[in-house]
Amino acid sequence: MKRERSEGLFKRDLIMEAVKQSFAKLNPRIQFRNPVMFTVEIGTIIMLFVCFWVLGGEKAQGSFAYNLTIFVVLLFTLLFANFAEALAEARGKAQAASLRKTRQDTPAKKIEPVGGLFLDEIHLVASSQLEKGDVFVCETGDIIPMDGEIIEGIATIDESAITGESAPVIRESGGDKSSVTGGTKVLSDRIKVRVTTDPGESFLDKMIALVEGASRQKTPNEIALTILLAGFTLVFIIVCITLHPFAAYAHTPIPVSAYISLFVCLIPTTIGGLLSAIGISGMDRALRANVIAKSGKAVETAGDLDTLLLDKTGTITIGNRKATNFYPSTGVDKAHLIKCAVLASFADETPEGKSIIELAGINPNSFKINNPIFIKFTAETRSSGIDYDNIKIRKGAFDAMRKSVQNAGNSFPESTANDVKHISENGGTPLVVIENNEVVGVIELQDIIKPAIQERFERLRKMGVKTVMVTGDNPLTAKYIAEKAGVDDFIAEARPEDKLEYIRREQQSGKLVAMMGDGTNDAPALAQADVGVAMNSGTAAAKEAGNMVDLDNDPTKLIEIVEIGKQLLMTRGTLTTFSIANDVAKYFAIVPALFIISIPALQSLNIMNLKSPQSAIMSAIIFNAIIIPMLIPLALKGVAYKPIGAGALLRRNLFIYGLGGIVLPFFGIKLIDLLVSIWM
Repeated sequence: MKRERSEGLFKRDLIMEAVKQSFAKLNPRIQFRNPVMFTVEIGTIIMLFVCFWVLGGEKAQGSFAYNLTIFVVLLFTLLFANFAEALAEARGKAQAASLRKTRQDTPAKKIEPVGGLFLDEIHLVASSQLEKGDVFVCETGDIIPMDGEIIEGIATIDESAITGESAPVIRESGGDKSSVTGGTKVLSDRIKVRVTTDPGESFLDKMIALVEGASRQKTPNEIALTILLAGFTLVFIIVCITLHPFAAYAHTPIPVSAYISLFVCLIPTTIGGLLSAIGISGMDRALRANVIAKSGKAVETAGDLDTLLLDKTGTITIGNRKATNFYPSTGVDKAHLIKCAVLASFADETPEGKSIIELAGINPNSFKINNPIFIKFTAETRSSGIDYDNIKIRKGAFDAMRKSVQNAGNSFPESTANDVKHISENGGTPLVVIENNEVVGVIELQDIIKPAIQERFERLRKMGVKTVMVTGDNPLTAKYIAEKAGVDDFIAEARPEDKLEYIRREQQSGKLVAMMGDGTNDAPALAQADVGVAMNSGTAAAKEAGNMVDLDNDPTKLIEIVEIGKQLLMTRGTLTTFSIANDVAKYFAIVPALFIISIPALQSLNIMNLKSPQSAIMSAIIFNAIIIPMLIPLALKGVAYKPIGAGALLRRNLFIYGLGGIVLPFFGIKLIDLLVSIWM
């Protein structure tokens, strides 16, 4: 069971913390970072002085009660905007507090180097004393004291404290699943680990800082929107200032409260108050999906992706390939091929190697062989096998085995070549078996496409994202899997430099690219990609290179990340549209009210038929204040996203939030006017 990460929006302790922070954020030095709300705060302070001015006998500014009400409404506008940001931050801090319980100064069994070698001379030290490069030992029941790479051994690890997933995982040395995280627990076996981070810079420390928002910087889009809103604010400052000469010409005295109310209602206070909350909640949604985004920019960029690189194994297919058939060469007995295949897989600990022995149904120990020498698989030879009694058996990729046979002066059987082609065309992976450089047959390995993966790729296609499958398989097999899975392109026989080259080529054509990876050889491509998602189980190099870390080690999470990014951009765009559309209704509420007495012809603009200039101004500014808390749940949860294409989304959101932003205030302001006029 996965631990529930999402906090209720209105959980009592979060609300109390957010309310306290709402008042703390009234500090002008904090408000200055948000130009829109900073000008609202200045207007609120001015209204406070106007209240005292009225008490001093200034009758032209209206009654004390009226001005005090305007002041209180403006103050609540500020508090509601601060509350939205504070609530988003409080949710992050609550998650950080939970993570901080995981981080503790645990004892570490440090191995002291003697003569340049790490010998098993163990000293107990506090985890805070470990430094990068130190080596420690963990045994069954130990808490891993610091982030590191396993350099010796294999162990079952409980990562539930970090990922929320109760199922234990296997971590071992020498592979792409060698990374361990401080705070997790060893359930079995013994491992030696080399520390990869300095104190205070562990993955958990960085994670806590990120979810607290301490290291959250504004993204480029957020900065651009802040500048746009500041521009709108400046324009409306000029509008309100130049309104005074017109009022003097029309012999219409306009009180200070009316100027400030008009200004606050016309500037986009709704999006200004919710902008920070939207950005924080985007990273929070990623965290609730068990993805640590190292920056808000990474989440945002995910929403604009054009190309997505996905590994075949474990992403598009179920995972490990399984042996499904043996095809002997002409003149070779099938039993002999099976014997050679089993012996070649004797020391092969990969799932594929084990599946060959399982399919054969023979115990390798049943064969009496003397002084066996096991040949491990390498990327260079692309083969593995066994040597014994002057017999050399190898199994490996078709081209590597053919080259070996031909270099020995032997011919490659046409029947086996046809079998290889047939297996590849049907989506399988052929493993050719040779004995003393003579072909004895081929083993068929099959991948199983994940259920419903085609629908997922179709969703990405509707989002405008091109999917690219990356695989080490030969082109025929890669083409078959790509067509069956429904991806748009594929890279066969992929090497690290091939991935890097593909990403650079896409970026040079102006596209944004994402990829996932877990190995050290993926690090260059992860660093080059606009969105690089590293698996938490992967190497330290991969996690450092990427700008996101998937705690669940689920490669298909990229699809969720894209949707989270698009939802973030949509939420910001739709609330900006709604906020600006609101100004239309507020304009028709306040501007006619200012001049309706001296210029009766403006009564035709009072389309809401508001009772009086005072009630019109009061209604508009009250609506302006209460719309912010009403939209907080939408800002934090995000606008519902549907993969229906950019054009359709634009039309849909303009209709709902653009038209709704114009129509809703008319009804809201009219309703408030009816209530205010009774009170007044």
